Amino acid sequence: MTAQTIPVLDLKDFNSAGDSSQRVAFVSALGDALADLGFFALVNHGIEQRLIDTAYGTAEAFFALPESTKMQYAIAQMKGQRGFTQFGKEHAKDSAAPDLKEFWHLGREKLTAHPVSYPENLWPKEVPQFRPVMSALFEQLETCASQLMQACAQYLQQPSDFFSTQVAEGQTILRIIHYPPVSADAIPASQRAAPHEDINLITLLCEATTPGLELLQPNGDWLPVQTTPGQIIVDTGDMLQSLSNGLLKSTTHRVVNPTSSRNRRFSMPFFVHPRPEFDLTPLSSCIEKTGGNQLFPAQTAEEYLQQRLKEIGLA
Repeated sequence: MTAQTIPVLDLKDFNSAGDSSQRVAFVSALGDALADLGFFALVNHGIEQRLIDTAYGTAEAFFALPESTKMQYAIAQMKGQRGFTQFGKEHAKDSAAPDLKEFWHLGREKLTAHPVSYPENLWPKEVPQFRPVMSALFEQLETCASQLMQACAQYLQQPSDFFSTQVAEGQTILRIIHYPPVSADAIPASQRAAPHEDINLITLLCEATTPGLELLQPNGDWLPVQTTPGQIIVDTGDMLQSLSNGLLKSTTHRVVNPTSSRNRRFSMPFFVHPRPEFDLTPLSSCIEKTGGNQLFPAQTAEEYLQQRLKEIGLA
């Protein structure tokens, strides 16, 4: 097995009831990884491997449906936030070439006390197992994400529930992605996912079915991230970078095209979002740690989300 190229953290250390030093060490390692590289791998995260495997099988069943069937779930007024987004619709922020992927978005199923009405999920009736499997995966990923956000809050010297109460009612999205085999007539500039940064607070990425993820290092080289069984990949999104005034880095990453034209790929990123009104204005403590100047604007999570959805072609 190829060794992982990014730091590997163990969530059991954070949840260790009897050893506070392990918890402190985890918080420090998490913050340092996100400040230095913007990425780390996580083990003992609580997401069942059997559920991940079943979800990928379910995803394959959906994306194998005829295009006309899938397009029934592409609802324009949802701006790609629920249901199906067809192949070539999305592009990276600074790229004119479309990404070589199609995907499905779903949000939380359980109602919250939050006054904002989130879009209802769509479910493909042609694949009846889709709803129970993906809903179960969403809940397990959200439990893990809540713990990681508590650790982020502690690293930033905020109350432990600073993020978790927000994400419990946030606009978090599970994206199920299919990267089909790359056709001979694909636009030469197109990649499976062109270089980009994530919009949200943090992203949890279930191990993909094949390699391809790479992240941009400060020296300009691209670092491949291994697809390692049992690991979840975690990275900083732009919202957390803004709030921390750049202390935690939202690192540019991409998914490169395969060497074989017959190769297909599935992945399932979980984009953790806060409530819409969450203030992304950089924390004063982070401004002090990053040189004393505010580097990011005062704006809400909703304002930033809508701006980015327009930039990537979904709104």
